Amino acid sequence: MTAEPNSSHVGLPRSVWTLGFVSFFMDVSSESIHALLPLFLTATLGASVALVGLIDGVAEATASISKVFSGYLSDRFGRRKPLILLGYGLGALSKPLFALAMSPAMVFGARFADRIGKGIRGAPRDALIADVTPPEMRGKAFGLRQALDTGGAFTGPLLAMGLMAAFAGDMRVVFWVAAIPAAIAALLVLVGVEGRAGASVAAAEAPPPPVRLKDISRLDRGFWMVAAIGAAFTLARFSEAFLILKVTGEGLPLALAPIALIAMNLVYMLGAYPAGALADKTPSTTLLMAGLAALISADLVLALAPGLAGAFAGIALWGAHMALTQGLLAKMVADAAPAPLRGSAFGAFNLVTGLSLLAASVIAGLLWDWRGPSATFLAGAGFAVASGALALAFRTVDRR
Repeated sequence: MTAEPNSSHVGLPRSVWTLGFVSFFMDVSSESIHALLPLFLTATLGASVALVGLIDGVAEATASISKVFSGYLSDRFGRRKPLILLGYGLGALSKPLFALAMSPAMVFGARFADRIGKGIRGAPRDALIADVTPPEMRGKAFGLRQALDTGGAFTGPLLAMGLMAAFAGDMRVVFWVAAIPAAIAALLVLVGVEGRAGASVAAAEAPPPPVRLKDISRLDRGFWMVAAIGAAFTLARFSEAFLILKVTGEGLPLALAPIALIAMNLVYMLGAYPAGALADKTPSTTLLMAGLAALISADLVLALAPGLAGAFAGIALWGAHMALTQGLLAKMVADAAPAPLRGSAFGAFNLVTGLSLLAASVIAGLLWDWRGPSATFLAGAGFAVASGALALAFRTVDRR
């Protein structure tokens, strides 16, 4: 594999930066919508909280299943960009559907299309980042992408709040405006990203031999241990929609509800790149356990601490957990997978974690309706404690 020439002050390849800004603009769009979607479903369309959890969980699981096929296809044909472009294009086209939705079923359809797009682009994008980045800088690369992605997730709710104030709480207007940054993201992929599997975008190398389904068996025990850890962590970290419901339940006005995601993503954004850089120098298990401690603390604070102050303290800890673990897990997948199978590995990893997110979101919604918010977050803490055993077991297969 040949890495791209360096083009930044931190030495990361140009394509990593471009894909980071693509993620930024798409997340501005997506989070402008997602910050309001639980309220749109419950207050405008009359959906139950359990249905919110089901829609969110099914949508994310759909994205994860799609990543299996797109990751394999990007390995099979040795091309990443067409699938990345298709995924971001579909995501952009789905945004107006939220503004047009007149029932929970229509929102489900829009979420389904949006997450199919996410699934198509996710594994090839992460595989391309691994392809063009030297192994000793992968933590930084994934940390940078996560930081820019989360910067969009931070900006999106701010945009939603400003638009809600400007248009007297009309959520449909917010959804229409959110289509603009999504279109910018798709355009950036079209004009600014090139590359094929396993080589520098600038290298004139022959394409790798086609990957066959039976080659997936080359994903070894180390990779599957990483996948198991990711699934366990995801089961403990259900949809962020429940953070929005928590703060509104504690008395935050509906117009200010996006502040929950703003606070979480601010912590996530500020921590993602430093955590990624640390991942290049620190044993993976150390950072995993730190992230696990942050998640357990977040769940306990959200379950037990009263009022808005307790809710936002838990949300900040939630963001710290995301910063410590999400880029790290991507790096662990890249390190554990053979270069010709990186797309397939990211696809398999995201399938496992997506199914966990589906289960977690459904369980969280049912617990919320049955026993209230405290039961939901206490269950999350319990799952997080259980996932610690797998993180510790990873010491036996950690390639460091």
